[in-house]
Amino acid sequence: MADHKVLAGAHVVLPTGIVENGRVIVDGGRIAGSAPEGAERIDLTGHWLVPGFVDTHNHGGGGASFTSGTAEEVLKGVHTHRLHGTTTTAASLVTGDMDFLTERAGLLSELAEQGEIAGIHFEGPFISPCRKGAHDETLLRYPDPAEVRKLVDAARGRATMVTLATELPGGLDSVRLLADHGVIAAIGHTDATYEQTVAAIDAGATVATHLYNAMPALGHRAPGPIAALLEDERITVELINDGTHLHPAALELAFHHAGPERVALITDAMDAAGFGDGRYMLGTLEVEVKDSVARLVEGGSIAGSTLTLDRAFKRSVTVDGLPVESVVQAISANPARLLGAYDRVGSLEPGKDADIVVLDAEFNLRGVMRKGAWIVEPAVPATV
Repeated sequence: MADHKVLAGAHVVLPTGIVENGRVIVDGGRIAGSAPEGAERIDLTGHWLVPGFVDTHNHGGGGASFTSGTAEEVLKGVHTHRLHGTTTTAASLVTGDMDFLTERAGLLSELAEQGEIAGIHFEGPFISPCRKGAHDETLLRYPDPAEVRKLVDAARGRATMVTLATELPGGLDSVRLLADHGVIAAIGHTDATYEQTVAAIDAGATVATHLYNAMPALGHRAPGPIAALLEDERITVELINDGTHLHPAALELAFHHAGPERVALITDAMDAAGFGDGRYMLGTLEVEVKDSVARLVEGGSIAGSTLTLDRAFKRSVTVDGLPVESVVQAISANPARLLGAYDRVGSLEPGKDADIVVLDAEFNLRGVMRKGAWIVEPAVPATV
C-alpha cells in the first residue's frame, strides 16, 4: 500500500475536461486506474491537479547555465525548474563555435540518456545577424547541412530541435535534413519574408521559436513570418508569457489564430531563473538582470527570461483570462507531443508517469510530483 497514493477532492484537468471532486491514483511511479483498500489518501479539496509542465526551450536556472555549466550545475538548473513544476525539460544551447557546441552536446546527451533532461535544443549558431538577439554575432554561421548534421550526430539521438533562420543559404536543405532525422526544425531569429517562411514550412519546419521575438513585426503589406507561422496548422508556436516578451494582446492573438492545440508555453529561461538579479553570462555575452528582466549589458537586448512555468501558468489564467484547460494543453500536452513523449507525460492518464502539479485556488504552486515522488510536498494532511 505504501506505493499507492490517492490524490483526492481536487479539480482534476484531464484531456476530456475538468473533473470536479476528482482523484488521481499513483502506483509507484505511474498513474493508475484504481487503488487497493487502505491506500494513502491525500485530501486536496479546493486545489487543482494538472500534469507536470514540459519546457521545450530552457537555457538554465538556479544560477546554472545549460550552455556552460558542468553536469552537476546543469542538474542544479533542472532541479530549480522542477521545484516550479517543470517535470520535463529540454536543455537549450545558445550560439557557440562548432567544436564547443559538439562538446556540450556530448555532455548533455549523457544527461538525456540518464533521463534527467528530455533532449537538446540548438538555438544557434544558424541564425540571422539581423535578428540575433542575445547571441554572439561573431559566432553566427550559415546553416550548412553538413554542419547541422554534425551537431545532430554529436547529440547521439538526443537532439530535439534546431532553431534556424531558414532564409539563409542552406536553410531549406537543413530543414529537410532535420525532418529526415526526426529533429524539429524551428523557424526563429529570422529575417524571412512571408513567402520564405511558407517555403520553410513546406520543407518541413514545424515550430516557431518564441513567436514575435527576434523576427520582423507583422505588417499589413509585408506580413512577414508571423502571419505565415500563425496561419499554418503544421506549426506549433512558442510563447514566452512573462509580461516582458509579449503584450497580452499579442498572446491573445496567437491563441486565437493558432488555437490552444498549436501553442507551447516556454520559459526561454537563463541561469537567473529562480535565483535573482545580478550579472550573468549567456554564452559569451554578459547579461544584467534587474527587476527579474534579463538584458545584455552591451546593447540592452532582452536576453532570455527569468521565467518559471508556474508563473507562466498563473499569469495565463489570472491575467490573460485563458481557460485552465487551454493553458494545460499549451504548457504540458503540446510540448510533450513535440518531444515525442506524450505516451509518457503531458496528461493525467493511467499508465503515464506520475508527473503532477498541485495548484491552490489562486493558481499558486503547492506541490510537485515527478515519477511518483514528491519534489514539493503539499502541506495537507494524508489519511488512510
